[in-house]
Amino acid sequence: MKKLLTVLLTTSILQFFNSSILHAQRDIWIDINGVRDLTADSIDIANQARPIPGSSRKGNNPVLFLVGNSTMRTGTLGNGSNGQWGWGFYAHEYYDENKITVENHALGGTSPRTFYNQLWKPVLEAVQKGDYVFLELGHNDNGPIDSIRARSSYRPNGHLEVKEDSISIYNKVTKKQETVYTFGGYTRRFINEIRAKGATPILFTLTPRNDYEKDDPTKIQRKLTDFTPAIFAIGKEMNVPVIDLNDISALKLEKYGPWKTNYHFYLDKIHSSAYGARMNAASAAEGILASTDPQLATFKTYLNDKVIPVRCDQKRQQGKPMVFLCGDSTGKNEDKKPDGMWGWGSQAYTVFDSTKCVFQNQARAGRSSRTYIDEGLWEVVYNSLEPGDFVFIQFGHNDIGGIKDGKERGVIASAKDSCAVYHMESSGIYKVIYSYGWYLKKMIRDAQEKGATPILLTLTPRNEWHQGDGHSRGFIYPVKEKAGKSYIERRNETYGKWCRDVAQATGITLIDVHNLTADALDKLGQKKAAAYFNHDHTHTSLQGAQLNAQSVAKGLKAVGHPAAQLLK
Repeated sequence: MKKLLTVLLTTSILQFFNSSILHAQRDIWIDINGVRDLTADSIDIANQARPIPGSSRKGNNPVLFLVGNSTMRTGTLGNGSNGQWGWGFYAHEYYDENKITVENHALGGTSPRTFYNQLWKPVLEAVQKGDYVFLELGHNDNGPIDSIRARSSYRPNGHLEVKEDSISIYNKVTKKQETVYTFGGYTRRFINEIRAKGATPILFTLTPRNDYEKDDPTKIQRKLTDFTPAIFAIGKEMNVPVIDLNDISALKLEKYGPWKTNYHFYLDKIHSSAYGARMNAASAAEGILASTDPQLATFKTYLNDKVIPVRCDQKRQQGKPMVFLCGDSTGKNEDKKPDGMWGWGSQAYTVFDSTKCVFQNQARAGRSSRTYIDEGLWEVVYNSLEPGDFVFIQFGHNDIGGIKDGKERGVIASAKDSCAVYHMESSGIYKVIYSYGWYLKKMIRDAQEKGATPILLTLTPRNEWHQGDGHSRGFIYPVKEKAGKSYIERRNETYGKWCRDVAQATGITLIDVHNLTADALDKLGQKKAAAYFNHDHTHTSLQGAQLNAQSVAKGLKAVGHPAAQLLK
């Protein structure tokens, strides 16, 4: 039976997408924003992915129901297969699941009118006393009232209407007569029906778009026609808490600048990437926390610690800048046993003057540039940065390998900004994976945004050697090799080159630790150099860690970098 249902569901989905593609080709389903959003065209298929209302409830604990459109839940299955994510996917991360559960009932393509008519009833039936309902609808409330999509609210004066009013029309989709209410009419119905169940409605202004004001290219447009003032007007009239999600997130985007703002969206100027979705989810939680509305006093107690940005346990000292190291196991390892594996960050004290700065080793073993960011490790550093700080960024050893399989930490091998959607084998969800250069640029630009100075380091060399054959080798540092002599392998044609390209593109300083340390090891020779590694060809001994720290110091002095003033 289960197998039969799977076959039927798969067949239905294929038929749905084939039908959708046909419609898209005829441009029937392109909305007024120029966006193809096909998800509302088959509610039955969509309901296979949306949760059963109330199914997450734990005992007598309340449930937070999310009601919205594609900015809250993108795609029919909501699995990011097109690279877009809604903020409802991440909303639960900001709440204590032992106190409240979060259910995302949003669906792309819906408006207040279509959600109320087609999706609201089963959600409302599950709402109980003490529950909460987020309402963020409006992006799709546009176009002709009687169009083939039939989702716009009634606008008696041609503008979004807060007052209660309605009109009877023939719905071309349902092929039935329908009473269409104003935006205010639908919103009031949601509010009244939620309160009738003893639950608390909370209104949200719409997520911002990737649009800047024509007169001020540094400002994100806040207008969104009349939605923000309309939502505030309804909230005031009906005494409903309003969270200005539009403004909270827009302020962040303005601080980010165009490059960073762009990657918070995907494919268009409305729908968010995973970065944008998580930002909006955080903004929603931050808005709740900052609200002074007494109706949210109890609800605030359900928020977890993630609402407050996590910072490093940095122990700042007045007058001293922080020096952060972000990297992998070559920067931070066991760092305990004299004969064990060591990262050079543990030996930073041998080259940096502790009376001039505070060194913070935030490297983490096993991480690539991608996983360091995805796991939130970079976010902790980012939250901790202050003007005048320095950030060493050094990745590469773990960036090779499986992108969607294995340890799932690989990146697109390029210095250029590029990305693609991959289906992760471990989780079954889709992720947008970026290039090695893009991840480095993200950290670089983030650091600059906070007023800190990023410094890019090439990866440490590996204990891999080859016999010289008399030819010149090395892309950046060509070496005339002597036949029969051993030379350590260099990665100047790949990671070394990509780091140099990124440094040039961003205008920051590059310290070539890879070649500085390799030069020193070449002079020692393969036999003596073995003592500088431990366990394998990548990880260093205490002696090797100290050599890499010395290479960092040597590189800083060679280019006359301001951070060189912090050295002994």
